[in-house]
Amino acid sequence: MIEPRRADHAAVAAEPAGDVERDGDVSRAGALTGRWARRVLIALHAPIVTVPVSFTLLGAGGVPAPPYAIAAIPIGLALGGLQVRHSLATIRGLRSKGWRWTLPAITVLAAAPLLLPGWLTTWPAAMWLPLASALMLLRGWTRVTVYTVLSTSMLAAFAVIQAGGLGSAGTPPAVTLTYAVLYDLMALVPPLVLFGAARLVGVVDELHATRDELAALAVTRERLRLSQDLHDVLGQNLSAVSLQGDLALRLLRRDPLAALAEVETLTALARDTLRGMRAVTHGEHRASLRAELDGACALLAAAGIDVTLDVDDTRVPASGQEVFAWAVREGATNVLRHSDARTCSIATCPPRDGVVRLVIRNDGARPAVTGDGNGLRGLADRAAALSGTAVGRSIGDTFELVVELPEQTT
Repeated sequence: MIEPRRADHAAVAAEPAGDVERDGDVSRAGALTGRWARRVLIALHAPIVTVPVSFTLLGAGGVPAPPYAIAAIPIGLALGGLQVRHSLATIRGLRSKGWRWTLPAITVLAAAPLLLPGWLTTWPAAMWLPLASALMLLRGWTRVTVYTVLSTSMLAAFAVIQAGGLGSAGTPPAVTLTYAVLYDLMALVPPLVLFGAARLVGVVDELHATRDELAALAVTRERLRLSQDLHDVLGQNLSAVSLQGDLALRLLRRDPLAALAEVETLTALARDTLRGMRAVTHGEHRASLRAELDGACALLAAAGIDVTLDVDDTRVPASGQEVFAWAVREGATNVLRHSDARTCSIATCPPRDGVVRLVIRNDGARPAVTGDGNGLRGLADRAAALSGTAVGRSIGDTFELVVELPEQTT
């Protein structure tokens, strides 16, 4: 008999551990995806930086390499480093530290070489990088203005190249114009691609962060559910076990057979508590209003409390019945643990103003009862999930628990 119980407890413990392990796998997979996305973004900078550097070193469109072409390498490395810095900050939804200095710096590094002899023909593509940085770092109309100025400057440089190359070849004006428009439109694509890629990686990071937050929220909700259900399930049963144990002790000397019957009842309660605990840990426990009413009446009667029952459970649909069932369980537990009650009434009120009410009232309330215990807070949370309320209050020596639920949502 002992080994199967150990197996059951091991199975119950193994399931949450498996969930935690799966959540950990998801988190690790998200971190791995984020790292690879960053690597792809950084790699995307290489061809964009390589274009102006290679054109300057090797020449472009039949134009030989300009003087001081070797300077394109360190300038290109500086441009790439600054742009990577801006892109990585954009991923996090931030602007890089010192961006007010680095944005002018990347603009000067891209534009200044155009003033060197021969560089206007081979270097204009370097303007892709300050264009991308402007999109990443600036906001509002400032972004629009700076992007327009930089892109116009770049397109003007490309127009000079096209006019020189196509015009000298005797190309018809219509072909020259078409080619110029297409070439200029294509020239605007790389900075937009770089900006879009940085934002996309940021969205991927936000998505994985949101998944982690949702997983943590789900774990927290499950812990709250377990806490509430265990309190609600065990509270009344343990109170009943204590009551039956005291009664058995009192009967033991004068009526051993009656004491034995109470011990048997106590054992059955312990088994029922164990079953309820297992059902809670598996998320299978469902409270039944009729069953809770029968159990509460029997338990209160065993404690010598006169119970008056006036409940029409046919007026309360399924979801509302479960909340009312928890209320009956919590109310009966409070009567046993926090009062010296002689009478207790449990009643539902006919729907009025679209609200269904359950009222549990008992006398003999002790002054210490405030209605703010963990059980009542959990019951209030259950009612709030259905846009209802659960309030406990003391009126003299009478304690009253009132649960209200909207009729249309129950």
